[in-house]
Amino acid sequence: MFPMKLSHMLRYYGFLRLVTSPSRVVAAGREVRVFGAFAKLCRNMSYTTVERGALNSTDYRVYFKNDTDIPISPMHDIPLYADKENKILNMVVEIPRWTNAKMEISLKEALNPIKQDVKKGKLRYVANCFPHHGYIWNYGALPQTWENPDVLDEATGCKGDNDPIDCLEIGYKVAKRGEILKVKVLGTVALIDEGETDWKIIVIDINDPLADQMNDVNDIEKHCPGLLKATIEWFKIYKIPDGKPENQFAFNGEAKSREFALSIVDEVHEHWQHLIQQETDSGGIICSNVTVEDSPYKITAEAAEEILEKAPKAELELQSVESIVDKWHYVHLK
Repeated sequence: MFPMKLSHMLRYYGFLRLVTSPSRVVAAGREVRVFGAFAKLCRNMSYTTVERGALNSTDYRVYFKNDTDIPISPMHDIPLYADKENKILNMVVEIPRWTNAKMEISLKEALNPIKQDVKKGKLRYVANCFPHHGYIWNYGALPQTWENPDVLDEATGCKGDNDPIDCLEIGYKVAKRGEILKVKVLGTVALIDEGETDWKIIVIDINDPLADQMNDVNDIEKHCPGLLKATIEWFKIYKIPDGKPENQFAFNGEAKSREFALSIVDEVHEHWQHLIQQETDSGGIICSNVTVEDSPYKITAEAAEEILEKAPKAELELQSVESIVDKWHYVHLK
């Protein structure tokens, strides 16, 4: 019924942009209702990844493409909401559960690929703090969000950390790096990391068997006993093996409700909107995108393809990892 690809359909019908409602578009300055099937297609865009460089090396990158095979930014081109009406969000998985490599969306590179963080010339790996191994959730970020470092967070009294907002997915499945999950929000905790607000939005994959039974933060303890406590402990101690002090939390580590978490998500989405429209200082963040209408940073599909073409080619041979990464650290809280 719909033989044309999405970008061609938008161009064919003269649609200027998709708005927040999944069943409407704005065309020539007036609202137009569209076919339900078309709206569903918009909500269910698929994404693929392209790996470049060698894993466990400073050259390693994960780039993203949309369903028309155009390279995109996971930070700017993937919509925050997969289904706004039902509050279903897209989550970009940076770090699969049980792994140690500190992967993150690179804000200082064109198209914002996922890369491994580097400190003092060395790749960063999170320490195993007994009894935890690596990250204990699928860890990632919500696209089209930004914790503005120049804005004081009213809830915490600290400024943002200059990153997209972090996401902890607690379902049973170990996700893949670069996977885009559709998730529902359950709650949030607020880490105070070196004086900056670092929200952690707790979510669950909507396809998880427990998803229908989990609708708010109180359901986490009911269905996943001990997970919230382990989450707070993990964030408090994970930097101690590196010689840093115990991390602190706002609200004494209390997890806030789904409604509260959604309000934080909307707030950081608004910060991103100011960023992508060049209404605030980008602070060095690369805002190149291929889909955000009226953005001064929008580039052509050809320019995006050229960026990907210049990236280091993929290598089959993995680089070795130092054995210290597997060490188990025994840390005691004061």
